[in-house]
Amino acid sequence: MNHTAAVTTLNTSLVLPKTKEILNQVVADLYVAHVAIHQVHWYMRGAGFLTWHPKMDEYMDSLDGYLDEISERLITLGGAPYSSLTEFLQHSEIEEKKGQFSDVPSSLERVLEIFRYLTGLFQKALDVTDEEGDDVTNDIFVGAKAELEKAIWMLAAELGQAPGLQ
Repeated sequence: MNHTAAVTTLNTSLVLPKTKEILNQVVADLYVAHVAIHQVHWYMRGAGFLTWHPKMDEYMDSLDGYLDEISERLITLGGAPYSSLTEFLQHSEIEEKKGQFSDVPSSLERVLEIFRYLTGLFQKALDVTDEEGDDVTNDIFVGAKAELEKAIWMLAAELGQAPGLQ
């Protein structure tokens, strides 16, 4: 390895440290969010099931898309995304709950709780990436946050609530 390559390799790990940290937090939380939404998908019962059960598939697909894009961005920046169940659970701020059958409104409340947490986390990521001048990562979070805010609005409306966005 020549001197320039060695310097580049060393500098990569020092660039955007807060961005890499928040990206890995998001990786852990998105993985656990997927599992929690899958749990809602399995344990939902009652009026509205036929509408909301397949909607959970859409939500999981969306979370998986964010997870892949954010993990790949982290790798692009020289980071290493969490990739084991142990790491996801150790680093996620989303509470793991035992599955239990719930009516549709209670199930949607759980999804709303998770999505509200994620939008707050995405805002934190926007602040960090803005501070460190990473426009590319910032752009990822702008789109992801907008999509989640729309889902929050729709879920809250279904429950007769205002979106409660900040």
